[in-house]
Amino acid sequence: MVTPTRSAGTRKLPIILGVLTIALAIVLLRSGHSGKTRFQLAVDSDFVQLPDIVVPSGPTAWVMVVISLALTGESVRRMLAHLRQPIWIPIAFAIAWMSGFLSWAAADSRILVVSLLGGAVALAVPLVFGALGGVLGERAGVVNIAIEGQLLLGAFAAAIAASTTGSPWAGLIAAAVAGALVALVLGLFAITYFVDQVIVGVVLNVLVLGLTNFLFRQVLTPNADTLNSPDRFQRLPIPILGDIPLIGPILFRQTPLVYLLYIVVVVVAYALYRTRWGLRVRAVGEHPKAADTVGIKVNRTRYRTILLAGAIAGMGGAYYSLVSVSQFNREMTGGAGYIALAAVIFGKWDPIRATLAALLFGFATNLQGVLSAIGSPVPSQFMLMLPYLVTIFAVAGLVGRSRPPAADGVPYRQQ
Repeated sequence: MVTPTRSAGTRKLPIILGVLTIALAIVLLRSGHSGKTRFQLAVDSDFVQLPDIVVPSGPTAWVMVVISLALTGESVRRMLAHLRQPIWIPIAFAIAWMSGFLSWAAADSRILVVSLLGGAVALAVPLVFGALGGVLGERAGVVNIAIEGQLLLGAFAAAIAASTTGSPWAGLIAAAVAGALVALVLGLFAITYFVDQVIVGVVLNVLVLGLTNFLFRQVLTPNADTLNSPDRFQRLPIPILGDIPLIGPILFRQTPLVYLLYIVVVVVAYALYRTRWGLRVRAVGEHPKAADTVGIKVNRTRYRTILLAGAIAGMGGAYYSLVSVSQFNREMTGGAGYIALAAVIFGKWDPIRATLAALLFGFATNLQGVLSAIGSPVPSQFMLMLPYLVTIFAVAGLVGRSRPPAADGVPYRQQ
């Protein structure tokens, strides 16, 4: 939760907060707005209708700048006093800064909070699946750069299987198998033949990209009606839970793939830290020789773990062809595997933290679409960059020192 002050992360935190505060203040000075911003918290089907929050755009934004400045000052004070930086400082800063930014960007417009946050959850689905696959692989000592390839091949397999069987669940299973297949190739070269894991991962991503592009042109395009027209997962509201104001529409009026994600996150977090299997996985990622000494089959454990990790990442690829759109398109993952890998680092190789990091990136992606839809004065080029800017700030700025598993990326040669 906290980081020592003398670490790189603690020194960087007040700098990042200060830069963001100054940037928001400059934006307000150059192009202030005098209108009002409406934050709509409820939808028509809510059991209890929460009132809208209407605020004056300019004054509210400046109040949030002052709060952000105060939080920055507290961070600086803690750094100078050699005190620990609590996690509430960046969280409170993020809420205040984003409230001020939205008050300015949506002046004389309306922000549908449910759509903003609910869309963020939906868009984060492939990122969370990919991040969980990355966490498992690296906890076992295998760097999984191939998340992008697992997502892409998973989307491809899901479209074909769902189209031929008429069931999106069959597509989801095929996506998991496709992701595991990519992981198997990764394991063959990285674990058995000791090839550099980063190089193998990059090559696999390029291979899957070229293979799916070729098959899309030669197979899917001529047979689109039979091989590339899958049924999509439809939204499935959960009774009672889905009617809770604000929370219900965001978390419990999603597709079955999102509900499956909730289960997978809990299971992976519990299994990794509370079971004998998880202890063995962490042991082979931290000290494989010691694990081998007590009878753990290091390479076998790594193989099994990366296969599971690949299957989980592959399921994330099903989101693109079974939820986002009802077909497979070339390069449709758009680099999501690399953002998922950034979420692994940002989350410090922890499944819960990696999930939260992926949700942050999903929020940034959805914010781009929401602000574009309301005609925000924010330049469209900046909005396109936003998810990747968040990725850079998160990994390079807010994480600081982050220690991966000791044997991550190191092949094990049994004596």
